Amino acid sequence: MHPTKESSVLSWTRTNYSSGAPLEDLVGYSRVVKVGPFIYVGGTTSVQPDGSVYGENDPYSQTKYILEKLIKLIENAGAKRADVTKIKIYTTDMSLGGEIGRAYSELFKDVKPLFTMVGTTALNRPTQLVEIEMDAIIMGE
Repeated sequence: MHPTKESSVLSWTRTNYSSGAPLEDLVGYSRVVKVGPFIYVGGTTSVQPDGSVYGENDPYSQTKYILEKLIKLIENAGAKRADVTKIKIYTTDMSLGGEIGRAYSELFKDVKPLFTMVGTTALNRPTQLVEIEMDAIIMGE
């Protein structure tokens, strides 16, 4: 993940981070935006660097993989798991909530961030069942 742009607003610095996905530059978006102590991570799926989907058709595996990926992204921006304040999970099948919730609980039960699960009709590929957004606030900054 590489910082790509900085600007100052109200004495806070904004830093955009790229995950290196070609679509980010093509379309014009960042994977992570940090403004002062606030970190926002855009929707992330279980697509691996080689383009394959990790845990195809397995909601538990996809959720765990994505959450671990998101934790690494916020750590690169200076936060830690305990700084996570909000997680929003999109799923193509709300009946998978138990498996999604089990993976979520393994990593965040003790942190207790805001948590919302939303049903959606489709993600980019039929084998993708989960997409996750995450917000964090670096405590003490």
